[in-house]
Amino acid sequence: MPIRLFLEHDHSFGPEDIAKLSAAFEAALGKLGITDRTDLITTEVAKLIIEFAKQGERDPERLCALAVQQLSK
Repeated sequence: MPIRLFLEHDHSFGPEDIAKLSAAFEAALGKLGITDRTDLITTEVAKLIIEFAKQGERDPERLCALAVQQLSK
């Protein structure tokens, strides 16, 4: 499930932002060892990355780290 599906009705992000969010999403799933895209944790990862991006963060590495850190708590 690509992160774009979570952004279909959200016009907060342009194409460059979506590319960065997608990179962060893929990296976070990799670091967390998530391969099953139907797993509910995938949705949580996407929501966290989008939330952090809405707060102003756009760096894919930082978005990934923030999501992984939050889910590791």
